[in-house]
Amino acid sequence: MITKASRKPVRFRWPPAPQRVKAILAGLETLYPDVDCELDRGSAFQLLCATILSAQCTDERVNHVTPNLFRLFPDAPAMAAAPLPVLEDLVRSTGFYRQKAKSLKGTATLLVETFGGEIPRTIRELRTLPGVARKTANVVLGTEFGIAEGVVVDTHVQRLSLRLALTRSAAPEKIEQDLMSVVPRERWIRLSHQLIWHGRRVCFARKPNCDECPLAPHCPSAFREA
Repeated sequence: MITKASRKPVRFRWPPAPQRVKAILAGLETLYPDVDCELDRGSAFQLLCATILSAQCTDERVNHVTPNLFRLFPDAPAMAAAPLPVLEDLVRSTGFYRQKAKSLKGTATLLVETFGGEIPRTIRELRTLPGVARKTANVVLGTEFGIAEGVVVDTHVQRLSLRLALTRSAAPEKIEQDLMSVVPRERWIRLSHQLIWHGRRVCFARKPNCDECPLAPHCPSAFREA
């Protein structure tokens, strides 16, 4: 157990010392060797839909909604043909349900009409789909296809990147660029999932559990908010 009294202070510096970054990555790998996206899905299309629904909504709520959604509309052709009021009712509890239902139907329609029902494998093409921004595109490319074009920056990644001093900015797009500059490309996909898991299990928003965190010796923010 790391305690505040036994911990040596870690100073913020930019760029972060390579050895500190390496230690953080090693610690995350030890903690979460079997990390994966926590959105339930059976295909790349279903992950795309689940990620659209996850905007300003918990994965737990999305996972509660998607089994029935995907039972009725499992693929792009089925979702494109779905009546909009039915989609709205199915996704109502995820919040912003009218826009999300519109995005699901619009995305499915464009996939059928432009991409032959298949999920494109570039950020540029994915971002032409309704409701798909860079974060969503990175989730699908990394999780389903193992393509590292960027780093997923959600609220957990944003918070932990700042606490660990792996970024100089609070803006998601700038955080992504900072992470891409200090973390090896082969770790981009796993890093985002591991930071999300760590944020949900240890490094909580209100009261991080620094006493039980193996990353504390390498974290400039350790014990400051605990």
